[in-house]
Amino acid sequence: MKRIFLTLVAGSLLFSCSQPKPAETAVTEVATPPPPAEFADPKYAEIGKNGIAQLSSGDIDGWMNSFSDNAVYSWSSGDSLSGKAAITAYWKDRRSNVIDKLVFQKDIWLAIKVNKPQQGPDIPGIWLMSWYQIHATYKNGKSVAMWVHSDMHFDSSDKIDRFIQYMDRAPINAALAAKK
Repeated sequence: MKRIFLTLVAGSLLFSCSQPKPAETAVTEVATPPPPAEFADPKYAEIGKNGIAQLSSGDIDGWMNSFSDNAVYSWSSGDSLSGKAAITAYWKDRRSNVIDKLVFQKDIWLAIKVNKPQQGPDIPGIWLMSWYQIHATYKNGKSVAMWVHSDMHFDSSDKIDRFIQYMDRAPINAALAAKK
């Protein structure tokens, strides 16, 4: 009996080992294209926050460290400055001779990565969008408070190569034209 039992066990083991194994199914990964835009690293928001703190304190050279040499700074009015040297000269003059005090508050930051431009000539890459309230006091004693929206594009070295500022310049022009 023992012999029959061992023969059956051995036979069943041999039978199970000799059976072809089921074919392994290959897992095929399907490449999913990236979305048109996605959140970017929060470090870009920190660059923006540090920048407005430097601008507010009058540290133009510190702020300019985050700009590329070929940066373009433009306003919604269509005015623009080309090159880090021109942007630096403008803001040094502005902070030394025009603006006495500059305060940024209620700021909001959103860093996004544009993988595929969605409309017209927009640039792929990292964009930092910001909204904040500015309180500017001018050397003539007048002041303005207003909301500003800024968009910053970063190059592959994480330097700002395009800065676009959306604001209503009419209150600024009125404050600067006013007599004490």
